[in-house]
Amino acid sequence: MSGDDKSMDDWEAALAEQAESEGDDGDEGAAVQAAELEELVDDEDREITSGEKRKLDAILDIPVTISMEVGRSQISIRNLLQLNQGSVVELERVAGEPLDVLVNGTLIAHGEVVVVNDKFGIRLTDVISQIERIRKLR
Repeated sequence: MSGDDKSMDDWEAALAEQAESEGDDGDEGAAVQAAELEELVDDEDREITSGEKRKLDAILDIPVTISMEVGRSQISIRNLLQLNQGSVVELERVAGEPLDVLVNGTLIAHGEVVVVNDKFGIRLTDVISQIERIRKLR
């Protein structure tokens, strides 16, 4: 018998001993029962009720402002008034860091700048979870 076989036998013996000791604790009504669980349903397969559709329709056309923030900086009014064409304002963000995606001023994601058909865009790299967004609102 190899060392692995002996260790497996030791484990089996220990598990059997534990099962016997748990069964002999004098608590006759503590039988293990299988829990009944509801079957999980994929939300995409579920039909939307008419009440849910009305609620959704009420908010779908509300305009929101989405903005991408490259970085921030605080400067005095004196320095602000001295800015002119060609001036450089240093931002607190390091080059290469993802941009913040804000909806109505609330952070919802991070992303990186892309160019599509000669227009700037943003590729989302990390979307903030709903729980985290709600936590930040409080």
